[in-house]
Amino acid sequence: MKREDLEGLGIEKESIDKIMDWNGQDIEAEKSKTKVAEGERDNYKSQLDTATAELDKFKDVKPEELQATILKLQGDLKAKEEEYAAKEADRIFTDTLKDAIKSSGGRNEKAVMALLDVDALKASKDQTEDIKKALETIKESDAYLFGADEPINNSVGPTGGGAGGSDSMLAAMRAAAGLPPEGK
Repeated sequence: MKREDLEGLGIEKESIDKIMDWNGQDIEAEKSKTKVAEGERDNYKSQLDTATAELDKFKDVKPEELQATILKLQGDLKAKEEEYAAKEADRIFTDTLKDAIKSSGGRNEKAVMALLDVDALKASKDQTEDIKKALETIKESDAYLFGADEPINNSVGPTGGGAGGSDSMLAAMRAAAGLPPEGK
């Protein structure tokens, strides 16, 4: 729309100015929308170029080879998980066995474990009971590997026996040290 066209219609100058302002606002709004649309277009074009470049990398790839690789990697992952589970089960079994040896009074875990059939105990369905039975068997045959259940028979101090031997010995030591006899 041009100002001359409106003047040719006989519209007053103030009305023409008002119409031209409104028209200018509409044009600026449309320009703004156009810039937004152009920005989106450029963004989509950039994305399309990137996607095309990425797809070009895969044009020589064969799906059968990818599928075979995926299956191989899944197999490797499963094997690693099984290996980890086996190691964890061995660790738990070993800890259980060591705890049982300690609780039964074993003095040396390695020595006691060397006498056990560890593979048979691992394969056992009732490991706890079988470990107890195996430890009892070893306790009977090799008792020296386990602490004694009975009280200590060797005393380490005076037992109060003897005919005043300890008192006379104490008096002799005091005399040798130059001390007077102990008064009671």
